[in-house]
Amino acid sequence: MSTTFQLDTGTSRANPTPQVMKRLTVPAILQRKQDGITADPIVMLTAYTARQAQLLDAHCDMLLVGDSLGQVIYGLPSTIPVTLEMMANHAAAVVRGSYHSVVVVDMPFGSYEESPQQAFASAAQLLKASGAAAVKLEGGAAMAETVAFLVGRGIPVMGHIGLTPQAVNVLGGYAARGRSDAEAEKIVGDAKALSDAGAFSIVVEGVVEPIAIAVTNAVPCPTIGIGASALCDGQVLVTEDMLGMFERVPRFVKRYADVATTISGAADLYAQEVRARSFPGAEQTYQPK
Repeated sequence: MSTTFQLDTGTSRANPTPQVMKRLTVPAILQRKQDGITADPIVMLTAYTARQAQLLDAHCDMLLVGDSLGQVIYGLPSTIPVTLEMMANHAAAVVRGSYHSVVVVDMPFGSYEESPQQAFASAAQLLKASGAAAVKLEGGAAMAETVAFLVGRGIPVMGHIGLTPQAVNVLGGYAARGRSDAEAEKIVGDAKALSDAGAFSIVVEGVVEPIAIAVTNAVPCPTIGIGASALCDGQVLVTEDMLGMFERVPRFVKRYADVATTISGAADLYAQEVRARSFPGAEQTYQPK
């Protein structure tokens, strides 16, 4: 049995409520792809808080605690400054707020690149502190040895190739990858190397569509597209982008709501009522008995 959380309106605290529902597992995600075909595409969204996880969990197969929280939550200019402590704390909140999805947590920049041993120490710290099921790390063939090292020691790994935000300073920006023959060949080779090393899935980000399809056809594990192709085995988006929380919308994002306007409108109405002294009213105040 796994656990979800409901808001206790008496104390404003999240209290665990048992749910007779088994959480999805990493092997179950891997087995979605049979003989190169994923009949039931994998749904993944980012989540950074317990309440967000509660709202998304029933609709997703995986929740990604992405290092994109650096920009989305903390207002940082990139993912580079994100720390292990940040990732562990947010991942723990997402695990507490979910009971169905596989929770995957990003390994932040500088926590795994030095050596497989460093990567194991960081990954073990993340999983122990949060209860997440798997880690995600960026990089292709150069990280294959590290992926094999982690998987061999019981840590499931999701790979990430193509546009890798942690390498933005090397890439020189966030442009789509795979436009040249050499780069396209490298991306496919990176995917094969990660799959051979034991990655249970691979995020394919910001890759021209024919190459994303070639990657998906080249590996037995599921691919998760973001700015790639609908023919990937699954899709992921930053939830705040999908909800329309920011003015800027990347090309690969479809806005499914305009939550920013809703929030701003509610705050405006609240401000008007406070200034007019019409809030709080009789329904929101306590009167003598």
